[in-house]
Amino acid sequence: MKTLPKERRFENLSYLPPLTDQQIARQLQYIIDNGFFPAIEFNEDSEPTQFYWTMWKLPLFSARNADEVLREVQECRSAYPDCYIRVVGFDNIKQCQVQSFIVHKPGSGSSYRY
Repeated sequence: MKTLPKERRFENLSYLPPLTDQQIARQLQYIIDNGFFPAIEFNEDSEPTQFYWTMWKLPLFSARNADEVLREVQECRSAYPDCYIRVVGFDNIKQCQVQSFIVHKPGSGSSYRY
């Protein structure tokens, strides 16, 4: 029997091939279209079992389109190229996070890679 190498997985979309910026923008637009508030978080911890996310700025309450959020994602990538970066969508009615996906892994350039 062959076992797969141990690899850290993040959220549901991490099981798919890496997302392009265009695919990320579609996910962002879904968050906005459904009335959720997008936020960007990053993590400086290299130990995959201990993740504490720090918010990049405030949630983007006034975002009307995906390009606004994607610009913030790109700024966060530039500021923290050696960090994990994810986007989360918050539902203000249920008062919880309803969507989350990784948009950058350390050492991966502009998008995440396996």
